Amino acid sequence: MWRYLIILVPGLAMAQVEQGSRNAGFEPVFENQTRAPQLPDSEISVTTFARGFDFPWGIAALPDGGFLVTERGGRLLRISPEGAVSGVGGLPEVEAIRQGGLLDVAVGPDFDRTGYVYLTYSKPVGRRTALAATRGVLMGNTLSEVEDIFVQDPPVNSGQHFGSRILPDEGGVWITSGDRGSPDLAQGDNTIGKVIWVDDAGTVSVWSTGHRNIQGAVLRAGALWTVEHGPRGGDELNRPQQGLNYGWPVISYGINYSGTDVGNGIAVADGYEQPVYYWDPVIAPGGMGAYPADASFAPWRGDLFISSLNPGGVMRLKLEGGRVIGEERLLPDIGRVRDVEVLDNGDILVLRDAPGAEILRITPVGGAQ
Repeated sequence: MWRYLIILVPGLAMAQVEQGSRNAGFEPVFENQTRAPQLPDSEISVTTFARGFDFPWGIAALPDGGFLVTERGGRLLRISPEGAVSGVGGLPEVEAIRQGGLLDVAVGPDFDRTGYVYLTYSKPVGRRTALAATRGVLMGNTLSEVEDIFVQDPPVNSGQHFGSRILPDEGGVWITSGDRGSPDLAQGDNTIGKVIWVDDAGTVSVWSTGHRNIQGAVLRAGALWTVEHGPRGGDELNRPQQGLNYGWPVISYGINYSGTDVGNGIAVADGYEQPVYYWDPVIAPGGMGAYPADASFAPWRGDLFISSLNPGGVMRLKLEGGRVIGEERLLPDIGRVRDVEVLDNGDILVLRDAPGAEILRITPVGGAQ
């Protein structure tokens, strides 16, 4: 069982966070755009909340203290506040292919009144697939009144880069998508490689464009933040603004897996937005959570927590004035992490990306030293 206390040696936040050798030779545009100062180590405890999940992908809290968890293979599971697991029926047909499958889950802010639950998944469309988002009403362990509120256009013959997170907000939901393995589509007139807004009336609009593969999204102080996979280097943290272009594949802080340049080998160009932060080498980011600004545990207030598939663990970023001022790497030895969920009491749930995986609970037990 995962149950232990981590007490790390106090240190000074002076040196850059250790990342390893860079893949590309680009220099940041502004201070702390990458390799921010290493934050002092936090003191945490880690316990096992629930176990027995096959490649869990997303998690969402229910008002009763329980949770919903997706597995990429196509199962939706309900976890009681005590950690007991049961299956949920009524899901749409899911095409579990390569990186696709049943992806994110979110609970509507009006769940107590409507019972709304939102899912993203890879939808079979003829011989192709499309990222889709669906909404249903959860009654016990069954989804009813299930209907798609978004289907990516065009469908693509690819099992790559679906994204995807879904995030309810006032008046609608945010949906993040990937380029489906065809970089140029991220710059096209479509819903691929975009941040999408679907309002309560069902109208679909493109919010921002030029994204490679967004697998993390969160609202922090009312603003949308996203994190996306770069190629070999160049994972990005962004704060997407309406109508702006975030550059992929015209600009990138990474290189192709083959070692060649992405496009013309540039990281800055007029008309394309810079990331708030980037990593080279990559962290292969998954889901992201924001720590409450009024949390009782003051050292983490307002921080972002980002799951890492490679090298694994959880990345903690401290922000000030919209910029990153420090980074800490938590649980670096637990392997691939697909998602994190920040709870109201200040604990953090961590979904390990593995067969038969556990969901771990991180509890801060002391201030950063």
